[in-house]
Amino acid sequence: MALLDILHFPDPRLREVAKPVEQVDASVKQLVDDMFETMYDAPGIGLAAIQVNVPMRVITVDISEDQDEPLALINPEITSKDGIEEMKEGCLSVPGVFEMVQRADKITVKFLNRDGESVEMEAEGLLAVCIQHEIDHLDGKLFVDYLSTLKRQRIRTKLEKENRQRA
Repeated sequence: MALLDILHFPDPRLREVAKPVEQVDASVKQLVDDMFETMYDAPGIGLAAIQVNVPMRVITVDISEDQDEPLALINPEITSKDGIEEMKEGCLSVPGVFEMVQRADKITVKFLNRDGESVEMEAEGLLAVCIQHEIDHLDGKLFVDYLSTLKRQRIRTKLEKENRQRA
């Protein structure tokens, strides 16, 4: 397994739309394993392949306290949404920023698991929010896009300044 580099906003590669996975083979399974290692190390509860500069429709999620409920979703597709949940979100690609975002409280999502098997599941609360957040990444959308233009610009300016100071 390997730790992957996480892209940071406003990197334009985060705006790419990920391509569907044609076949779950050894390279996709390795990507999933590397994404889990990277996500846990960060630490985070969700990661999209696009965030590690791999434009494939793959996300990893684990909202458990003990990091013992890993969920890999390949080619995820939300088939239904219900209710409204407002939750403070953060993002490994937007470090140190947490803002309130409104999303569906309950979703049904279908996807392929790490073994390439077709799965359909219902999720609610934090798990539903996390899955929606990560699927947004696959579509080139970030949680800051739900914020006002002014807030998004302030976040962008702050992160660009931090990146320059690190360089």
